[in-house]
Amino acid sequence: MRKPVIVVIGTLHMDFTVFVDRVPQLGETVLGWNFKMSSGGKGANQAVASSLLGAKTYIVSRVGDDYIGDLLLKNALSRGVNVDYVLKDSSSHSGVALIIVDSKGNNIIAVASGVDKNVSRKDIDRAEDILKEADIVLLQLEIPLKTVVYAIEKASRYGCKVILNPAPATSLPPKIYSEIDVLTPNIREAERLSNISIRGDKDLEKIGKYFLNLGVKNIIITLGSRGAYIYNKNIGKIIPTIDVRVVDTTGAGDAFNAGLAVALSEGKNIENAVFFANCVASLKVTKMGAQAGLPTREEVERFIKRIRSK
Repeated sequence: MRKPVIVVIGTLHMDFTVFVDRVPQLGETVLGWNFKMSSGGKGANQAVASSLLGAKTYIVSRVGDDYIGDLLLKNALSRGVNVDYVLKDSSSHSGVALIIVDSKGNNIIAVASGVDKNVSRKDIDRAEDILKEADIVLLQLEIPLKTVVYAIEKASRYGCKVILNPAPATSLPPKIYSEIDVLTPNIREAERLSNISIRGDKDLEKIGKYFLNLGVKNIIITLGSRGAYIYNKNIGKIIPTIDVRVVDTTGAGDAFNAGLAVALSEGKNIENAVFFANCVASLKVTKMGAQAGLPTREEVERFIKRIRSK
């Protein structure tokens, strides 16, 4: 049986994480109780998660021609991700993220993008052969917007399903929405992109209609511990998540998006795909690390079997 092909266009970062009892206030220093350096970046997180879930996965990106870049490529390869379309760029440093995680698993993150800012149309054109082969192209907004728009247009032209995880949120050109098969903002991103405040579930429907009118085929708003809200021309409902003991929420959204991409690439309908993605994200938050905490396909299948046996 042919493995689904997923192409992730995004960033590879090194995460420097300090674990604290509580997040410091402005101007305050707090002592942490642990430190970890680990591979991250939304693109790499989603690519590694997709690979661990069983898809043939490629990432299109850049890293610096530096020690960190070498580590990032080595890690992605060790997780089964094809990095043939990651360019080594000596003009700046590899992307890094500084993360603080508190005792409840909440986090704050600052990013120094480095060569991420150089990911361009040329990188997308270099990957044209795999875009023609891809079942799904998965993107985020940590690389230049003009590159994202170009990649969406090209992927759509080749008949790929396009999933856009609009993080960090930024204004998108209206013309591009009709090329997006699935838009996956979280609550804050959905509010920012639509200019509609979410005070209750009726506002989720308003946002869904807003994006549907712009041409998006499916809108999935992730709701944290509540699960995810699906809206398209046939449905508007919340698919609840599964209660777990939260250890670290870093990378939960990336796990969700990868799970969604894999499930859709395997032919699952949107509701079953979101349920699968919720399970992937739920397992992720039970472990430390954006990538170290990502579950394998076997772990997800066991988790789903356990849920359904109750």
